[in-house]
Amino acid sequence: MTRIAFFAPMKPPDHPVPSGDRTMARALMAALAANPAGWPVDLASTLRLREGAGSAAEQARLARAAAAEAARLTADLRPWAVWVTYHSYWKAPDLIGPAVARARRIPYLLIEASRARKRLDGPWAAFAAAAEAAADAADTILSLTVRDAETLERHRPARQRLALLPPFLDRDRLPDPAPDPGAARLLAVGMMRPGDKAASWRALAAALAHLRAPGWTLTAAGDGPDRAGVAAALAPFGPRATMPGALDAPALEATYRAAGLFLWPGVNEAFGMVYLEAQAHGLPVVAEARPGLAEVVHAGRLAPPDDPAAFAAAADAILADRALAAALSAEARAAVARRHLRPAAAAALWAEIMRLVA
Repeated sequence: MTRIAFFAPMKPPDHPVPSGDRTMARALMAALAANPAGWPVDLASTLRLREGAGSAAEQARLARAAAAEAARLTADLRPWAVWVTYHSYWKAPDLIGPAVARARRIPYLLIEASRARKRLDGPWAAFAAAAEAAADAADTILSLTVRDAETLERHRPARQRLALLPPFLDRDRLPDPAPDPGAARLLAVGMMRPGDKAASWRALAAALAHLRAPGWTLTAAGDGPDRAGVAAALAPFGPRATMPGALDAPALEATYRAAGLFLWPGVNEAFGMVYLEAQAHGLPVVAEARPGLAEVVHAGRLAPPDDPAAFAAAADAILADRALAAALSAEARAAVARRHLRPAAAAALWAEIMRLVA
């Protein structure tokens, strides 16, 4: 039977550490598997190609491992009709898909590709060049945000098709709604690790100091190597801020339903799956007005970046107006149902695959 090959060089969908990338990779595999022809989807490789330190030696080692993997997959007997790669960029380029697709003469579909030509000099030069080559090789690139599509359009080869695939949740229908939108039970969900995630937790803590809503509480769900740093940032709020750690899917669903407002600054988030999860439950959202977030925050407020007082004021405005919160809740669920569930993504993906293999 004809099959589909799938690869995620940034983080494979079976990786043990949860993240937005892993969530999206799993959702894409499920959406691809929902094709009307019944074509199975194979996770072609679990080789992780992310190199975050800028080490030329490590990039060279990964390139050798990828070349061996590409040779193995070129000889693989599974009858793939198309190769699909999710998330290729200058720290984690697809070093396998273009070679296998070319050798097997099958189409190459790339989802969420980034071009960063300023990285062609410096410690990630080899990987940045490989990411550019992967983007050039793609027959079709599907972007998850308009911002990414605009960048790709500037360097698009004439034969290449670009299209949008809005990020989506790995579910066919909306979950049960949170019964009390606008209640002062605040929720934040994010990994606790150094870098942008740590910056979001610090920004959230700074905003909490400006909140005027009485009796608020915060559930800070997530875990990671910077848990102690997050705990220190939230320590001034005492028992009002709780940290339950990483939650499995049922516990996280229950946590969303128990909340009244979702807060997450989203420093340097490409889009942020947590915003879709929160809105699917009918939670209004407060985030920072950063590129990409406006495409997924459909019901809530976007505050100016790096302005904790403005972020708190946006939250206070929703907490003080339960009618507004209820309207935002309904708007949030309607937007997610319309654009960000698996059936819509599956239909869009199948249309692109049919266009490629016709």
